[in-house]
Amino acid sequence: MPEDGAGGSAVDTTVARIRALIADEGLGVGDSLPTERELCERFATSRNTVREAMRILKAYGIVDVRPKVGATIIDNRMSQAFEQFSFNLMELSDETFWDIQNFRRLLEVGSVETLLEKITDDDLAELRAINAQMQEAGDVDAASECDFRFHTRLLAVLGNKAILDVYQIMKPVTLRIMKNGKTRRTFETSTFREHVDVLDALQARDRLAYQYRMKVHLESGVTYLEQRAAEAGSGT
Repeated sequence: MPEDGAGGSAVDTTVARIRALIADEGLGVGDSLPTERELCERFATSRNTVREAMRILKAYGIVDVRPKVGATIIDNRMSQAFEQFSFNLMELSDETFWDIQNFRRLLEVGSVETLLEKITDDDLAELRAINAQMQEAGDVDAASECDFRFHTRLLAVLGNKAILDVYQIMKPVTLRIMKNGKTRRTFETSTFREHVDVLDALQARDRLAYQYRMKVHLESGVTYLEQRAAEAGSGT
């Protein structure tokens, strides 16, 4: 019998149930959620599923999870945006993917002046460390998480929390774009090398090289959209 979270649907259901629990019980910032064991019993699900659901809620800035303390609500305002952004990615249209990738281009390519002004040697060192972790990741999922963390850390240089919040909301679709058609080897070689080129341009304070390298890198993530459009046009 497969693990109830293996396909993702059990995790999605548990996330929705925890959010409903927060709303139904009127919990707010600073309030604690039931323990992991209590959530397992309440939702009749496994510990792995509850932990993965908590990881997702933490990534979206809704809860903070600490050892021996448990989960505490830190900001339930994000849940409204979370509500509008379905976990069922299969329902999202090609137009949505194009919009998100174009937004990323606008943000990550267009912010070059601020990045060049604010980025420090410590920032670059941390970004290179994240890139090295991606190269060593054991599978596509782990590598894509590192890829996403790389871009999130880069945007953190801008010092704009609202931008990071929006970027986190886009995470499910962004990860899907990052993973599409890639193998672990692709991340280990091509994606890693593209990140190195981006960082080298930043370190050299080369505005044009950074914009070109980042644009090329982001364009590689939407190849499948062009393939799907071509297939749809040919009726295959």
